[in-house]
Amino acid sequence: MAAITTTVLLFFIMILYSSTINATTTTTQQRFKEAPKFYNSPNCPAIQQSDKCSDDAVHVAMTLDATYLRGSMAAILSVLQHSSCPENILFHFVTAASSSTSFLNTTLSSSFPYLKFQIYPFHDAAVAGLISTSIRSALDCPLNYARNYLANLLPSCVRRIVYLDSDLVLVDDISKLAATPLPNDAVLAAPEYCNANFSAYFTPSFWSNPSLSLTFASRRPCYFNTGVMVIDLERWRAGDYTTKIEEWMELQKRMRIYELGSLPPFLLVFAGNIGPVDHRWNQHGLGGDNFRGLCRDLHPGPVSLLHWSGKGKPWARLDANRPCPLDALWTPYDLLQTPFALEA
Repeated sequence: MAAITTTVLLFFIMILYSSTINATTTTTQQRFKEAPKFYNSPNCPAIQQSDKCSDDAVHVAMTLDATYLRGSMAAILSVLQHSSCPENILFHFVTAASSSTSFLNTTLSSSFPYLKFQIYPFHDAAVAGLISTSIRSALDCPLNYARNYLANLLPSCVRRIVYLDSDLVLVDDISKLAATPLPNDAVLAAPEYCNANFSAYFTPSFWSNPSLSLTFASRRPCYFNTGVMVIDLERWRAGDYTTKIEEWMELQKRMRIYELGSLPPFLLVFAGNIGPVDHRWNQHGLGGDNFRGLCRDLHPGPVSLLHWSGKGKPWARLDANRPCPLDALWTPYDLLQTPFALEA
């Protein structure tokens, strides 16, 4: 009996050790393969290497950190692979000021030697005092709120961006999304989901307060996912929308008006006043809900972008040998260099 107990104990120690090694690899020791180089088609406009502000370029903004780096690398590859003008894509990466910028820079340059990109440090102090706890701790990371400050972080000459989360892949040309019109002075565009229960994104305290619920009186608000947005930074700056978002976050600190992280302030400021985008550009929710992250199917209709929003991330489920069927669509973009990969 003692021998069996010792064997079982050693087994669990090995599992714990393996989990620790895997966790360390996930956050600090990831190595990635070099991606192929993709070239412009003949009809692409020429952009000078030094021109960081060209209106002919597609400007893509993403956050970047060690925890989601594997997802970010896959997203970057998917953007380039399906673009008709990949050499005209300029990436703007926002990362926590406390993170190792040199590590991220080296990782990007090694896997994408030809990539045009800039890294911008984001100081947690800018938003830390405004963050309220939400239903999932991962949503409380200050970097999740960096999208509120893109107009301040990026050069003023950058007038329009496509913002992308790190847990998605494109299967279509991003220039189509970037060309989305923004009518009637709309500041941003995103797919809207008007069948979703919009009232559920705010607490009873919000809806029972007339001065607060009247926020939407002149609008027809619908839920939209902030993981895929086309943003006019000139209009954002002119309207000082960062301050408008911060004001709602300050109110949330005084009274609980929502539960879900960085999304509700965007809904409060923009819902009902955004430009339309076809649903094909955000097949979201593939990561399940915010609690269990169960498998989900695609929404009906065509697909240009697959988004694993929710708790379940494809790389985590694959590593745990518990993938969902749709995670196989993410795998071709995974650049992680595994220990068992054959050297070329």
